[in-house]
Amino acid sequence: MKGVDRTGAVAASGASSGATEAAPRRGTVDPVKALLHQHRELCERAVDPLEIAAGLESHGFTDRSAARYRHRDVFSLAEELYARVPRDDADPDPEPAPGPAPRIRAGWVLLTLLPGAVASGAVAGLRLGPGTARPLIALGGLLAVTLAVRAALGRGPLAARPGAAARPSAPVWTACLLGYALLGDGLLDAVVSGGPDALPTGAPDGPWPAATAPVLALALACAPAAWCAHLLDLGARRRLAGSRGLEDFTSGARPLLLGVLALYLAALTGLLALTGAVLHEDPAYPGALTLGALLFLARLLTVHRHRHAPAVILGAAAAAEVAAPALVLSGRLPGCRFLAVPVTTLADPLGAAAIPTLSCGCAALVLLAHSLRTLTRASAHAPLGGPE
Repeated sequence: MKGVDRTGAVAASGASSGATEAAPRRGTVDPVKALLHQHRELCERAVDPLEIAAGLESHGFTDRSAARYRHRDVFSLAEELYARVPRDDADPDPEPAPGPAPRIRAGWVLLTLLPGAVASGAVAGLRLGPGTARPLIALGGLLAVTLAVRAALGRGPLAARPGAAARPSAPVWTACLLGYALLGDGLLDAVVSGGPDALPTGAPDGPWPAATAPVLALALACAPAAWCAHLLDLGARRRLAGSRGLEDFTSGARPLLLGVLALYLAALTGLLALTGAVLHEDPAYPGALTLGALLFLARLLTVHRHRHAPAVILGAAAAAEVAAPALVLSGRLPGCRFLAVPVTTLADPLGAAAIPTLSCGCAALVLLAHSLRTLTRASAHAPLGGPE
């Protein structure tokens, strides 16, 4: 009996152990199936696995997160999700397609040349027109350039993609920054020296000179900005097609973004030299280049559906520039002389150009750091959805 009892106990123990080992197998839930159920809409509307990978990244997935789903990276996880969704026209080729490359169209190419052409006509009218007609020419030129820039930003590589709420304040701050680039340094020089004694006349040798060369160069730079944005799109799509992980894509996208920015600044430098030589003006390289970098990075972020940070940073830079002459004027009040000290400390030894250079330079560095974190992600270049 004892032997029988012992044998039965061993058999019962073995059966219990086998049941314990089999329980996880019966109760195990396929993690990829659960993820597919959670993101089914994204997987069904995606035209290739790259869109799924970018969509997962926008939801916070990383290559380390993919390991919990038994995949080495998000791209391989996206390929399985894409393969599991039933499709009537499924492609037997497992290799993901990079998606349609952005095309060069004559429409947006011509539109990017429009702001520079209109600005050139306005500057010629200010230089050659009679003095009494200059205010009307300036007002008409400002309106025409605004409409031309709006048209250039409406199509092509500089057009904002859908998927994020618009920030109407960004164009206002951009106009303030360009207005300061045109008249700000002359105003600050006049204020620091005790003026201004007269309104601006638009002449470079007037009591309140207007810096037309930097603003004209920035208007002409709309064309190279569009081409640089186009190169960024092409490079990002190629990196998406050739990368095997999000970290791999990011490591290749960073030098691509920096190279595109350097190419744009090189083109802007050449345009500044050209406009300065033609108009016989100081091209104001430091201030114009920092402003150009700030506006270019802000537009790239806006194009790729990151619109909050550009609006905030552009507003901060514009406020810092406008505050400079306001503080000097406030320092003339009794007992308020200390308000002008920060501005005069910079303007006296370095000149009035130090204020916009410092303001736009710091703002551009902040946007560059933000761009290196956001525009080097796969989700920023996905055609679906939006980061914001």
